[in-house]
Amino acid sequence: MNMAIKKFLTSKRKSNNPNDYIAALDIGTEYVKALIARIDDDKITIVGVGKAHQELSDMHSGAISDISGVVKNCEDALNIAEKQAGLQAKQVVIGIAGELVKGTTNTIRYRRPQADKPLDVAEIELIINKVQERALERAKKQIELETGNDNVEVKLVNSALVSIYIDGYKVSNPIGFQGKDVAIQIYTAFAPMIHIGALERVASQLSLELLAVAAEPFAVARSVVDGDAGSTFTAILADVGGGTTDIAVVNDGGVEGTKMFGIGGRSFTSTIANELEVPYKDAEKLKLNIASESLQKTVKDDLNEAIDKTLDVWIAGVEIALSEFENIDHLPNRILLCGGGASLEKLVERLKESDWYRELPFTKKPSVQYIKPEDVVGITDNTDGIKDHTFITAMGLLRVGHDTIIGSSDTGSIKEKLNRLLRM
Repeated sequence: MNMAIKKFLTSKRKSNNPNDYIAALDIGTEYVKALIARIDDDKITIVGVGKAHQELSDMHSGAISDISGVVKNCEDALNIAEKQAGLQAKQVVIGIAGELVKGTTNTIRYRRPQADKPLDVAEIELIINKVQERALERAKKQIELETGNDNVEVKLVNSALVSIYIDGYKVSNPIGFQGKDVAIQIYTAFAPMIHIGALERVASQLSLELLAVAAEPFAVARSVVDGDAGSTFTAILADVGGGTTDIAVVNDGGVEGTKMFGIGGRSFTSTIANELEVPYKDAEKLKLNIASESLQKTVKDDLNEAIDKTLDVWIAGVEIALSEFENIDHLPNRILLCGGGASLEKLVERLKESDWYRELPFTKKPSVQYIKPEDVVGITDNTDGIKDHTFITAMGLLRVGHDTIIGSSDTGSIKEKLNRLLRM
């Protein structure tokens, strides 16, 4: 199980109430977003919001490439959030993204030797260990294949129960049930240790205690799923960042799996820069102002053509990612978008208006909309600084941090104890 995310780092930051507040850092390719929130039982209240721009050399394909540069940007974003909050948080949750973060749902079927004996936590822990060991081997082989490195070290990032069946009957809490055949589906996300180590280093240099590392598509899922065992929430979640697009498929409140591919907002900007032969910063300005009436028609036509070229590749990436969910009979007919890259209107139009979905197992044309801050479950924004879909991942990281705090408690329900097993 994942001990890396429970490693406590020496903290130098001071807080009036350090145990009541946590910070979330969404270290994106284009921006670092920082949130500070107060935790009060099941309530999460945002009291500080900050954002800082990243340099081109700081990140590569969603992963950190310059630790010192990223640390500076995190410090800048945190300083803004801390000034607004009037305090410094002691603990932090950091998101991890990139094409080598692998998230899948695995099922293990376990035939119990004593069917009449009620299931207890120890036996469930045994089953969970088996699932995670199997998932680790699969993730390791996949990353080795993609990197060509046979000695890559892989660590568990996130793990969550999707469903439990006993003798064919779905149960929300298996403890105390009798039965012969137990089938457990668990979502697990793994990442190369080099990426996790970079995040640990960032936390250390910021003098923050690393509460948890979370796969960012999993964090997005946690932002909109309330965690209730009876949840019927079903959707495809797409977080379009600067360097990557992260996709999660959620069915009845359970994460079926996550996929990532290395095309995001910067890919569109790079194509514009190359096609129009302008510097990168000018290309970014053109992309953001494509609807401006001050643009000459010839420039706007060239700009649209360059964006369309990257859109073709991006849509193909979405198709490939969704086609890899082979264990799903039908994909959800709802797509929810977040992330700064999703702000590109032409991207949303392409999803809504083209027939890209026809070769995939949809039962009808999927609807497309943004995840709004008010859609996030269990979080209140006291700053009024979160206006749109671009902070959803950071808000989801706060949910993961809250989950971790609850799961680390020595007291609590059987369900919380099961969640603790998954996070160890």
